[in-house]
Amino acid sequence: MIIWLASYPKSGNTWLRSLISGYFYSKDGSFNFDLLKYIDQYPSASYFEKYDDKFLEPESTSKYWLQEQVKINKDDELRFFKTHNALCKINNNSFTNEKNTLGAIYIVRDPRNILSSLAHHYQIDKQEAFQFMKDEKKSIIEKKQDRFLGFNALLSWSLHQKSWSECIRFPILTITYEDLETKTLETFKIVYDFIQKI
Repeated sequence: MIIWLASYPKSGNTWLRSLISGYFYSKDGSFNFDLLKYIDQYPSASYFEKYDDKFLEPESTSKYWLQEQVKINKDDELRFFKTHNALCKINNNSFTNEKNTLGAIYIVRDPRNILSSLAHHYQIDKQEAFQFMKDEKKSIIEKKQDRFLGFNALLSWSLHQKSWSECIRFPILTITYEDLETKTLETFKIVYDFIQKI
């Protein structure tokens, strides 16, 4: 079953992924970047490139979201996945469901700091970053040749947060970037306890 490490972009997802991979997948608790391979990003192009589908529209891969998760869960192993996808439906295709998901850890960051980080990351001005965060149809798209293989439905910052924080289909722990920053060990213990509980 899957435990999602979910967040809007630039909210500390990779940081949490590093802490979890260092704890669960290293021999001595030390982190190195090779450990990130144990926590893949989903959805991403590698999960859909083997299909014969032409994927002519950015959201075309959404019809295979659940099908791929069923394959991931075939061996009944616990797996963590990083995602920036909102917990939503696209063309009536659900991002995930309770049959494939054990739970999620959702990371929230002060939106003012996300704005600055987005502006820096994408090399855009703050007004453009603000529009990025307000866009209710915002997505991250990855195209290979003529096929849209990587599609993450972000929606707006507020809709993204609402989609995960108001979910009642499976357990969700919400933590803040600011707590990760100022109370790293204490916050990680909360994350660890949540994982053990579910």
